[in-house]
Amino acid sequence: MSHPGAAPLRQLLVTRPQPQADEWVERLRGLGQPACAAPLMVIEPVAAFAAAVQAAWQRLADCRMVMFVSPNAVLQFFAQRPAGLPWPTDTLAAATGPGTVAALQSKGVAAAQIVAPAADADQFDAETLWLQRLESQTWAGRQVLIVRGEDGRDWLASTLRHHGAQVDLLAAYRRTAPAWSGELLDLLQRVRQRPQDYAWLFSSSQAIGHLAAFMQTAPQAWRALHDVPAVATHLRIAQTATSLGWRTVLPLTPDAALIAASMQTLD
Repeated sequence: MSHPGAAPLRQLLVTRPQPQADEWVERLRGLGQPACAAPLMVIEPVAAFAAAVQAAWQRLADCRMVMFVSPNAVLQFFAQRPAGLPWPTDTLAAATGPGTVAALQSKGVAAAQIVAPAADADQFDAETLWLQRLESQTWAGRQVLIVRGEDGRDWLASTLRHHGAQVDLLAAYRRTAPAWSGELLDLLQRVRQRPQDYAWLFSSSQAIGHLAAFMQTAPQAWRALHDVPAVATHLRIAQTATSLGWRTVLPLTPDAALIAASMQTLD
């Protein structure tokens, strides 16, 4: 929160896909941090994936664990849930971060069945999930399902297979670039004109790639977007932003209170 005499806080551009973008904006504003939604990724249901997702629900009880890579993986998977089919009592639901944990709980998965990094973990990712919650378990012969988009990182799948698990990857949705028009384009124009008033909140390397590709369509016009400082919710994401030309990038865990408290350090 700003103090009398302090410079106005930059408005955070929340680049997560919807509905998470609006949820984060509300959370940040509640902490006194100006924010607005600027989704740089769109989550698209794919009709061709529906049958495979519905079939996965039917064999869920055979899985020792279902790992969800994001809140949207949870939403898209549960959107195809057969009516009346409960979450199996012996199947774990794994998440790499608090947003995915919250999404699972909102769908009725019991807290005792959810495995995720500790709330105070230094990073929220598959490596931390493995080290803190999964490495000590026996995986030989166990079935694991990983719910994600059309593609993604294979580190956890490879690690589980190395320890004897039978791992299936399930595409439940598609991640695409946004339409560069309407409200989003108007917002980017305002950011370009007054970069000193804004800061990015990046939560996906792919989303940064979408923005960088858009900027290449008119590099002279959009160069100022690189001058806008950024917060990145993982070190890998920060490295992506730096490699694509962002000059000031602050890596932080995806904690709204921590991010809001750190905004003064961007100036």
